[in-house]
Amino acid sequence: MKINKIKGFSDLFTPDSTTFTFIENKARAIFANYGFTELRTPILEYTDLFKRSIGEETDVVHKEMYTFSDEKGRSYSLRPEATAGVMRAYIENTLYSKETVSKLFTTGPMFRHERPQKGRLRQFHQINCECIGVDSPLCDAEIITMLMHFLTAIDISDIALQINSLGCKNCRPVFKQALSDYLNQLNPEALCADCQRRITTNPLRVLDCKQESCQQVVAAAPKISDYLCADCQKHFASVLGYLEAQKLSYELNPRLVRGLDYYCRTTFEVVTKAIGAQSAIAGGGRYDGLISMLGGPDLPGVGFACGLERLALLVPPVEAKNLDFYLLVMDEAGFAKGFALAETLRSNGRRGLLNYQVAGFKSSMRQADKSGAKYCLILGSEELAKNEITIKNMQDGQQKQVLMEQVLQEI
Repeated sequence: MKINKIKGFSDLFTPDSTTFTFIENKARAIFANYGFTELRTPILEYTDLFKRSIGEETDVVHKEMYTFSDEKGRSYSLRPEATAGVMRAYIENTLYSKETVSKLFTTGPMFRHERPQKGRLRQFHQINCECIGVDSPLCDAEIITMLMHFLTAIDISDIALQINSLGCKNCRPVFKQALSDYLNQLNPEALCADCQRRITTNPLRVLDCKQESCQQVVAAAPKISDYLCADCQKHFASVLGYLEAQKLSYELNPRLVRGLDYYCRTTFEVVTKAIGAQSAIAGGGRYDGLISMLGGPDLPGVGFACGLERLALLVPPVEAKNLDFYLLVMDEAGFAKGFALAETLRSNGRRGLLNYQVAGFKSSMRQADKSGAKYCLILGSEELAKNEITIKNMQDGQQKQVLMEQVLQEI
């Protein structure tokens, strides 16, 4: 019986895998310019890590995580996002005792059980950046600027930066109460079933609901910008000032919240209209209380995540490099010499293939043409006797014979 892949999971062949590699390599190059280093964390963590960091009442923990127990009753979950694992690694390895500021980025698969759709799968891939140890608004502006430079570098256009402040532990409770009061006076049927539950568990999440009926309700809801304390107002104004100094345009979005509980103060998303309703391609913000919540020191942090599947929908086609040669051995006696030549060419940076068995000349040339190689190198009995190779230019059909030692220079 044939076994197919699981719904919501994907196989990435070229050119999709080439696009992913292009995006990841651009990220590594740009993030390195800002002093970020790569961290690789496990895809499997204790479930409590996500419950404590993301929040038990979030949709992610409440109904999207892949969770199971082992024979000893310990609960594990496939990571639904990267930040919690980075914070766990940061605390467990006491990076705070080794450096004042830690700049870390990660790439890899995440897992959420939700309805698959364009640009969103149950196994999806993210690039994450986290800057830990600084509460300066300059740090917020720098990481946003880096994100926009990265998106520009991978040729994504027609995007908009949306930004908001979620306040801090001093002013956000006042806003949450005002929002709860507003929502509780409504007819419950005006909200979807999830938002009716969120009124008591996490009213901020109502602002983020994509249901049209809920969006109409929150249009008249209190705005968090009217409830920010003086320190949060100053912090947010500084972030915007630094962005303006870099000539980065932005849109203030007072309804913008993040789907995870640990965010505070600056929050942002990069959105596009090019991929339908699921418009966000990157997002992040500040999470100053997260590290202490997970048992570490009381240190601030700020970061963002990008979904590779969504980025790949917007990146212009990335062409894979053509092969330099297809080495066609036409005589069994020539395979040892052909193999040695192919290895010499490869060790000198040439990309190419070698046929593994003798076949008819026409069918062999069809394979050479199908490979897309620039040159076909033909080693038959005549060439073998003279220690030569016939080089055929696959673009113009011109061919010539050269000594075996001259092949590297010729191609």
